Amino acid sequence: FYLYPNCSALIGRRRPDGTPIGSDDDFSLYLLDQARVAVVQGSAYGLSPHFRISIATSMDLIEKAIGRIAEAVEALR
Repeated sequence: FYLYPNCSALIGRRRPDGTPIGSDDDFSLYLLDQARVAVVQGSAYGLSPHFRISIATSMDLIEKAIGRIAEAVEALR
């Protein structure tokens, strides 16, 4: 089971270190680096500027991942 959230509103923002988020690929790598959450860039499926989240796991893990994603998004400038 997958979700494909749109990350277009985050394109152009900057990581805490100043590196720009220029694409869904950049955002996916940022989530891995900052939040330790693995997602797949939507461009891999022709769905840019979205990213794919697998929700085939426990509700506890999903809730933790969503919390870490939210913290990472809040850290963008």
